[in-house]
Amino acid sequence: IRNMNTALELRVDQRTLQLENVNKELEAFSHSVSHDLRAPLRNIDGWSLVLLEKRYDQLDVQGRQYLNRVRNETQRMGHLIDDLLKLSRVARAEIKSVEVDLSLIAQNIADRLQEDSSNRRLIFTIQSDIVTIGDTQMLETVVTNLLDNACKFTNKQSLAKIEFGQSVINDKQTFWVKDNGVGFDMAYSKNLFNAFQRLHKQSEFPGTGVGLATVQRIIRCHDGQIWAESKLNQGATFYFTLKKETL
Repeated sequence: IRNMNTALELRVDQRTLQLENVNKELEAFSHSVSHDLRAPLRNIDGWSLVLLEKRYDQLDVQGRQYLNRVRNETQRMGHLIDDLLKLSRVARAEIKSVEVDLSLIAQNIADRLQEDSSNRRLIFTIQSDIVTIGDTQMLETVVTNLLDNACKFTNKQSLAKIEFGQSVINDKQTFWVKDNGVGFDMAYSKNLFNAFQRLHKQSEFPGTGVGLATVQRIIRCHDGQIWAESKLNQGATFYFTLKKETL
């Protein structure tokens, strides 16, 4: 038994060292992505803008379109890098559990989305007094992503309706975000939370395809689950649970 315990402790130490090395590699990768890749992207975008401004009269309509496409793609790559960095940080982040008012977070996000979408008919219904235990910043990222998506995928509705609430499902406190947007085919739901997986065309609904992967990782860090239910052109509902701990 002593020999087995000694061997087990040695294996645990080795695995801990391996994980520490992996985390260091991830940090180095994140630093490289953040600095080494951003610089050339900024240069491409910057020089394209200079060309558009300084040689505008010498470019035909097609030439201007090409340069604008270059700028749009470099900016999209920048957003993708930002989202990948957020995804990598979640894996290394330490959870700081406190009491979190999800209703207040959701209402603040809804107010911001209302201001940004002043040209749309957009109704938010936020259930009051939804409180849980978790990491405030992480859970704010979850609610932000889900409400942002609901806002995006309802942009073709004459009257967009988005709800945030909670219910008891299978004896668990379950939070949900519901919308009346375009929805999706449940046959492809297994791809929803994978990075870079998209169920709609980029031209219709812009995005990087990383947001829901980040949401799932945060939920898993809280020992919870996330899933979705939807029908094409009949909206979607995203559900998630958290392991509620006593402070």
